[in-house]
Amino acid sequence: MDSTDRTTTRLSPMQRWTLLMSCLAVALVIASMAALYTALPQIAGRTGATQQQLTWIVDGYTLALACLVLPAGALGDRYGRRAVLIVGLLVFSIASAVPLLLDGPVWLIAARAAAGAGAAFVMPSTLSLLTAGFPPDRRGNAVGIWAGVAGAGAVLGIIGSGLLLERWSWLSVFVAMTVAGTALLIAGFTIPESVDDQRPPMDPLGAISVVAAVGLIVVGAIEAPVRGWLDPTVVGLFTCGVVAAVAFVVIELRVARPLLDMRLFAGRGFGSGTASVTIQFLVTFGIFMLLVQTLQLILGYRPLTSALAMAPMVAPLMTISMVAPWLAERFGLRIPTFVGLLVLSIGLFAMAGLDLGSTYLDLLWPLLVMSAGLGLCTAPATAAIIAGTPVEKHGVAAAVNDAAREIGAAIGIAIAGSILAAGYSNRIAPALPQLPEQARGPVSDSLAAALQFTERAGPPAAPLADFAKTAFIHGAQQASLALGFIALAAAVLIAAWAPGKQRQPTGPDTEAVRAAPADSRVG
Repeated sequence: MDSTDRTTTRLSPMQRWTLLMSCLAVALVIASMAALYTALPQIAGRTGATQQQLTWIVDGYTLALACLVLPAGALGDRYGRRAVLIVGLLVFSIASAVPLLLDGPVWLIAARAAAGAGAAFVMPSTLSLLTAGFPPDRRGNAVGIWAGVAGAGAVLGIIGSGLLLERWSWLSVFVAMTVAGTALLIAGFTIPESVDDQRPPMDPLGAISVVAAVGLIVVGAIEAPVRGWLDPTVVGLFTCGVVAAVAFVVIELRVARPLLDMRLFAGRGFGSGTASVTIQFLVTFGIFMLLVQTLQLILGYRPLTSALAMAPMVAPLMTISMVAPWLAERFGLRIPTFVGLLVLSIGLFAMAGLDLGSTYLDLLWPLLVMSAGLGLCTAPATAAIIAGTPVEKHGVAAAVNDAAREIGAAIGIAIAGSILAAGYSNRIAPALPQLPEQARGPVSDSLAAALQFTERAGPPAAPLADFAKTAFIHGAQQASLALGFIALAAAVLIAAWAPGKQRQPTGPDTEAVRAAPADSRVG
């Protein structure tokens, strides 16, 4: 490439600013998903929220985000991606400020759901602004940086909330989210608008059916650890969700301009990329839930210390995410996907080997291994989803990527939570008959409740505390093994489906071949 070509592909200051804005906005959205993990004990103590209400304070955000992200992406394609980003940041900021005035449990749940709705408008816009506004030869690097920031967002949220809680109350987390959202809202007006010239029409029936499908399935996944996977309510939610999903597919195959062209999933890049992103967030958020509790309840770390203990995983994730698109371009999607998910499964299996005598160093190296695997497969999967759609549908493609993340996260938390609860309950059961009647329920519910009881009971209850910790470790081991096997099976199945290295055509038809869709050029 000569100097002229290099000049034409150099990013302009405005493109760099758009990249920075997109990364900051997606970091805020993802960080907000995990920021309240370390604040839940304070929220329960100050507001009187029950365990189920605490679950919904966290998951109400994820539910609204997962339900609305696909219609929000379509609105961005239709009316302007910057406009939708700004509206989303406005809703997010206002909703994040509500708990500063009204802090009852019901108000907190409603505010978090509203913030999730705002985040649903923000998240796909951050990615589609990059894919629509960057030259093709720089798009992969931009997506790699975006994916690395998105992957590290949960850890950044946990670290940020830990820093705030070290000095202030749980309300400081909402103050921080309000200030950050407002600052990005103002800055959003400085980036250029991005809208498709064709302005694709909306698909209201498709939007309604996909909201119902995602909402019912995610609510079922949230309720399953509490009620049991075979509870009639849970089964009914999943059944209705599947029916709504089938209705969505039928509608999308019949309408002239669908919200999401289901035929895209037949493309090996788009389909395998979506499956890969779902699995990545499924196992990541599942293990995060276990890690936060292990650090605080087993190792005895404070919220800030536990947050900082997870910080080292950001470095390999971000570093590898920036080079992963180049690896995918050189070797195809198959190899980074297989190796990344395989490495991720190795880290999860190593987590399953932790016991009551394990130290932080015993936990750190599996965490770094998992981070490396995640960095290797995240950016290529996102790039494959975008590459498998036309430019005028990049907002919807970004929304598919985001919906896959949120659905995967909700299901991963449900799987890890239910296995952890079952393993803990089975192991703690022999100790219950020896306890006072009023203590049996709390001790059987969770390790946190058991440790509160033993702390009040004093030194004579120390053996019970150790027994409860052993029961928790057993449940965490079983959950880590399950997540590891899911990642390993996905590594094999998705890699078999994912496209391999692109052929390099020569001759007069080279440019035409390069312009063809990605799936038609892969082996």
